[in-house]
Amino acid sequence: MLPTSAQVLRDIMQKLITHRQITADSKILFVDDGSKDQTWGLITQLRQEDKLFTGLKFSRNYGQEAALMAGMQVAHRYADLIITIDADLQDDPQLIFGMVKQAQAGIDIVYGVRNDRSTDTWFKRTTAQSFYWVMRKMGVDLVPNHSDFRLMSRRAVTALMQYRETSPFIRGIIPQLGFPSKQLYYKRQPRQAGASKYPLRKMIRFALDGLLSFSIAPIRAVLYAGIVICGGALAMLLWILIQHVRGAVVTGWSSIMLSLWFLGGFQLVAISIIGEYVGRTFTEAKRRPRFIIQTDTYTPAFSNTKPAVAEFHFDQQSIR
Repeated sequence: MLPTSAQVLRDIMQKLITHRQITADSKILFVDDGSKDQTWGLITQLRQEDKLFTGLKFSRNYGQEAALMAGMQVAHRYADLIITIDADLQDDPQLIFGMVKQAQAGIDIVYGVRNDRSTDTWFKRTTAQSFYWVMRKMGVDLVPNHSDFRLMSRRAVTALMQYRETSPFIRGIIPQLGFPSKQLYYKRQPRQAGASKYPLRKMIRFALDGLLSFSIAPIRAVLYAGIVICGGALAMLLWILIQHVRGAVVTGWSSIMLSLWFLGGFQLVAISIIGEYVGRTFTEAKRRPRFIIQTDTYTPAFSNTKPAVAEFHFDQQSIR
């Protein structure tokens, strides 16, 4: 998909530059998340053909969230506006024109939101909607049907960089920033080439990051369930005493075994949930880098440019 994506994004950028909505030194930044194929070679080739293209190459695979944070961290020193989008272009890139117009009107964060998920499988649609429902019930402010296609101003990205989690859940953090925002809607397109590198295992890990990064509700749920079970045990004890007084006690091991298995399973689940939080605390305490950039061709493109300050002041003719 990379050559196709590069051509589409280049055409969009050239139109924005021609209409003086952005400056001529604006860049397209590809982040290579430790790929094992020819991705970096293609990025290098694109860079040689057109200075509009730049790239970051990780020393190994760090994951999608790390790749997004790395791209924004490097770019926000020079860019007034940053738009993130997946390279498969299932998110409609034509929405970029509308995003830039919203930014010119003073909006700091513009979300690209899908209003049609017909291209997704039934399983993916169902699990996605279930995920958003659970997150809302836990009090996490998310934009439903929004992935990572968004525009952010420099001051919004600067604020985002203050979040230093090892495994940041970006979709949950950005709504907490509090800057003026707007949602633009589009229809998600079918994948034109290649296969998804986001299998079920990664989807589950991503969901857990969201659930455990913003709430202690799972631990409280375990507490409430434990209280209910203890209440049920007391009620059962009272019933057994009454039956014993009446002489109607039935001897048997099935009820005992059922109780043991149920309580044992519940205890394992409770310990696992607590262990997840303890493990994440352990990971955060080590303060290891979220990513290591092996090669950066973006920053040298602005070697003669002074890094921008965090304030968000620009006119329509000077947006980078």
